[in-house]
Amino acid sequence: MAEALPKLTGKEAKYLRGLGHPLKPILRVGKSGVTGALVKQTASALETHELIKMKLLQSCPDTIKEVAASMTERVPCQLAQSIGKTLLLYKKRDENPKIVLPEKKLD
Repeated sequence: MAEALPKLTGKEAKYLRGLGHPLKPILRVGKSGVTGALVKQTASALETHELIKMKLLQSCPDTIKEVAASMTERVPCQLAQSIGKTLLLYKKRDENPKIVLPEKKLD
């Protein structure tokens, strides 16, 4: 099992929400819930796009919190936003990342 990534700071999440606002959901979670195939598709989409939206359909047996927890653990990726039945997921690309998060302040 992959190690979970650190939680995004408020500033980072806000920045990603701004970038994610115009995006359309590219993955949908249906009646099967979170499957191995969905995890693979999510990992592949995140490697390509870095920031994706995922929509839970009415037929999904899991709650939005359960899907978010499962995805952030199994992919691994970071949750930028969970609103209604939509998740905004982020994972920094290993090579040539497109998205540069705001700098963290050092105390």
